[in-house]
Amino acid sequence: MSLAAPPRRASLGAWLREGARTMVLRHPRWERVHATPLMVALLLSLTIAFAIGIGRLYVDGAAVFLWRSVFTGWAGQLLIVWACYAVRPGPSSRPGSAPGPAHLLCLMLAQGLCLSAVVGAITLAIYRSDFQWEERPVAAWAMWLAPFGCSLAIQLATMLRAADRKAWRKLQGALALVLAYGCSLYIAPHPGYWNAPADTEARQEPIRFTQDIVEDQGPLLDEKVGELKPQRPGIADMYTITFAPYEGQEVFRRESRMVSEVMAKRFDAAGRGLQLLNHRDNLEDMPWATPTNLQRAIESMAATMDKEEDVLFIHLTSHGAKNGELAANFWPLDVDPVTPTELRKWLDEAGIRHRVISISACFAGNWIAPLANDDTLVMTASDATHTSYGCGHKSPLTFFGRAMYDEQLRNSTLSFEEAHAAARNIIAQREKEAGKDDGYSNPQIKVGSRIRPYLEQMRARLAPR
Repeated sequence: MSLAAPPRRASLGAWLREGARTMVLRHPRWERVHATPLMVALLLSLTIAFAIGIGRLYVDGAAVFLWRSVFTGWAGQLLIVWACYAVRPGPSSRPGSAPGPAHLLCLMLAQGLCLSAVVGAITLAIYRSDFQWEERPVAAWAMWLAPFGCSLAIQLATMLRAADRKAWRKLQGALALVLAYGCSLYIAPHPGYWNAPADTEARQEPIRFTQDIVEDQGPLLDEKVGELKPQRPGIADMYTITFAPYEGQEVFRRESRMVSEVMAKRFDAAGRGLQLLNHRDNLEDMPWATPTNLQRAIESMAATMDKEEDVLFIHLTSHGAKNGELAANFWPLDVDPVTPTELRKWLDEAGIRHRVISISACFAGNWIAPLANDDTLVMTASDATHTSYGCGHKSPLTFFGRAMYDEQLRNSTLSFEEAHAAARNIIAQREKEAGKDDGYSNPQIKVGSRIRPYLEQMRARLAPR
């Protein structure tokens, strides 16, 4: 007496069980499931609902749901549909292969949902840990791409097992699936399903650059330059520029403001400073941190100050690249990165003699050689081969900005060299305590032979204050 095969069921649980089985590369039991249009719609809906739910966990505290995001990022799902119908265009009775394209589509969706749950749990755990994404870019990319690549490999193996025997169909389906994953990585809903309140750094709606806002930028910088106090004959005045070109991370805005405040109070630079900043909350009241504005600011400073008597201080804070570029972000506006060669060129063309330049970024040691000369002091948060620390979304200030400016120059000394030497030791200890695993950032300083005595004279004048 033969046993009857279990009846095919259209239940969601049956599909999720088969999705979980195939996730560990077991063969699907096609006889236990049944594909229907309603099941396709249900699995798609659950996929979106899961993405919305886990996305909410990435935002601490209150959050606002961005309903428009539901209608974006569908290219990947459409490519998966194409892949399934490409490899299994019609019914099949071959053992192991999908009975039809609808069955394969349901299985891919169910399997993808199971994979998303596992990968989502892993990435959420990493996100909520103290791991410093920005300071460890290689490790961060590895942790992101490894589960992503495993998911693609599992789904590709499942699809090819159930495919038609024809090689060209398998190739077409494989390409479509790879493109689908590419879409999920680069095109999937931007900026996300959830938005935190304005004082957090969660992903937000794109900045809206209206024609009036863009056209007002030129006059705004001119207005700020016009408010600068004039140079005082016989006194070596300090003029300052802070430059924070990376919108979306509050740490850079905080550091820019803090450094400007310290220079104003401790170096008698009040009324002689410009802040260039990229931030959605300051579109209309602050000049933007773009290469063009930085060049114009330097030219304007040169026209205001005594180029032979006064000192120009510039502090740049952002992410840094191994090739020496200072990262910029003002999406959807494209902003080019600033390089040390460009900055040196603009300063030379402006004819400014006495310079103090501070770079708070990863791999900032690349700026030392291009900027150094006898009339320049240049200091960095790291050497040319190591990352700096403290530019993550949870950081109040970078480690360099906090130690160098908020602690040393604000409270302990008016000497850049003394402050930098003390900051090096403080940063080394804090990086060790924070578990920085890619080596000491190793902040650098280079002091020109003529700028050192000049700054000592300024220090002696300011000390009684």
